[in-house]
Amino acid sequence: MFSCCKSSKEPETERKIRANDPEYNAQFQYATRASRAETEANVDDKQRHRNDSKVNNRKAFVLRPGKGQLVEEKWSQVLVGDVVRLSSDDFVTADLLLLSTSEPNGLCYIETAELDGETNLKARQCLPETHDVLGNDPQLLSAFNGAVWCEPPNNNLSRFEGTLEWDHQSNSGDVEVTSNNISRASSSNNISRLALDNDKVLLRGCVLRNTQWAYGLVLFAGQDTKLMMNSGKTKFKRTSIDRLMNVLILGIVLFLVLMCLWCTIAAGIWETVTGHKFQSFMPWDSLIPEDATSGATVIAILIFFSYLIALNTVVPISLYVSVEIIRLLQSLLINWDEKMYYEEKDTPAKARTTTLNEELGQIEYIFSDKTGTLTQNIMTFNKCSIGGKMYGDPPVVIKTAATSDIDDMQSIDLSEDNPFFEPEFKFYDPVLLMDVKSGNQAVHEFFRVLALCHTVMPDHNRQDGKLVYQAQSPDEEALVSAARNFGFVFKERTPNTITTIEMGVEKKYELLCILDFNNVRKRMSVVVREDNNGSGSETAINIGYSCELLTDEMHDEFIVDASSYKDVEAQLGKYIEVIMQSQNGGGKMGAGKQVKGLLNKNNDKNLGSRNQLQGIRNKSFTFDDDILVPEDNEPGPSSAFALIIN
Repeated sequence: MFSCCKSSKEPETERKIRANDPEYNAQFQYATRASRAETEANVDDKQRHRNDSKVNNRKAFVLRPGKGQLVEEKWSQVLVGDVVRLSSDDFVTADLLLLSTSEPNGLCYIETAELDGETNLKARQCLPETHDVLGNDPQLLSAFNGAVWCEPPNNNLSRFEGTLEWDHQSNSGDVEVTSNNISRASSSNNISRLALDNDKVLLRGCVLRNTQWAYGLVLFAGQDTKLMMNSGKTKFKRTSIDRLMNVLILGIVLFLVLMCLWCTIAAGIWETVTGHKFQSFMPWDSLIPEDATSGATVIAILIFFSYLIALNTVVPISLYVSVEIIRLLQSLLINWDEKMYYEEKDTPAKARTTTLNEELGQIEYIFSDKTGTLTQNIMTFNKCSIGGKMYGDPPVVIKTAATSDIDDMQSIDLSEDNPFFEPEFKFYDPVLLMDVKSGNQAVHEFFRVLALCHTVMPDHNRQDGKLVYQAQSPDEEALVSAARNFGFVFKERTPNTITTIEMGVEKKYELLCILDFNNVRKRMSVVVREDNNGSGSETAINIGYSCELLTDEMHDEFIVDASSYKDVEAQLGKYIEVIMQSQNGGGKMGAGKQVKGLLNKNNDKNLGSRNQLQGIRNKSFTFDDDILVPEDNEPGPSSAFALIIN
């Protein structure tokens, strides 16, 4: 497997890597080298050195050339161009191009807490071509021939652009990874050009979750990984105690110098007036001039250094050592503190540095960038309005009652005919449950929207067998959980389908398009089609988040379903203080073939990833007599899915 490269010491404009060729690729960064400890002079440096060694000695399974089998290697021995096998709960060794996984359609799930602090699962998907052909066969993976042309190493965690050129009809050859910004055309008719983006890449620092195995090709390793390029040099931090000690020591040294000067002046005066009359036998007698004044000056200078040596114990040098020992003991006490132990995740407190302990007691204000960073962000489904009818707790109760009083209220029983109900879910209005059971169409459509329009991931691999949702935001999880407890269970997701259980009946929807929430559209949308319905019609579902201020104060959050904005505002106006979170659901459009064709066109694999689905977030459509009409009257093929149903 082939590769060539410029020296890593120079700014890279192009890189070629011979996969599975350790000798040739020795010039590149290894998969680790987290940091180089310049010294081990103190406890913190030794701790960093131990952490680096721990990372370097992690194990990874690598396909070696000629063997066709997995070999266990240390992270420090994984090279750029290697094919690596990951198992569930493994840390990602380097920046990898995902080749195949154990999940259907090449999906895998990762946790990115080490990159962005988020503990929710995110989905990544390999190319269908590599997933279908390579699978879990080490022989095919070791014979994988392809060239990846991609961007040079950079620190952008949210973007990756590249192209895979692969002769999928050949089972032998070389894997080449080339790093530049220009796509290359292939001279072979058998070579396919497949666009790569950030969803095809696993970054170092992620953890593989809920996926039995996954194979990846190392693109960047060591200091070239995005994680390492985002980590700066370790800065030495001084605490307020350190700064105070420095000032005190400086003052004590000045006091010592003043005492020595006073003794020097006194000795000079005494030598001038009286001392020259005495005969003394000193080692420096030969240095003292015969003249009384000159002799007194020389003796005074010598006396200064004598007193400086005699009185140097005034300076408390041992204070620094004592403070360091105290800090070390405090760090151990922090690690052993049972009150800071998080039993749910078996996580104790950990003092990562011994130099900042006393700073904890100096904190007066804590500034957080968002809710949930330093606080527990809990979202619960308490009330909603569907078709002009309001359900849930009256806002007066929420406004005046204590939390304990609300907890003591009798919640409705949601366990009947619903094996997926959650005992911890509480809802206090039985009217909504009655309307669900009676088959109210508006209520059913409302909860169907909540079960379909989201990016939540189900976790089926728990030991207790329970269905648990992993969401990117707590409000999304709360909405899907509410639908689940009222009988509309989100069960499974693939790249092309969403499976739900609606009042005990399993249904599968074809997922045609997802438009993520953004600040321009202020809503998230999906286009789905019920499987095997034969109608060819799509349901456009939107969840919009509007920040319209309806009153002077805001503290409550609602979901509202109405036919117009005025109806929504009228309903919300009945509550004391609200933030509007509008949910517009369910519209039909007879454009099945058109939607399908446009999706296929926009997912053309020969297009670069930077050119796919551009402009889709800046378009909006309305319904005019059941006809889909763009607001700007300019139909665009890449925008036919951003639907706003008014």
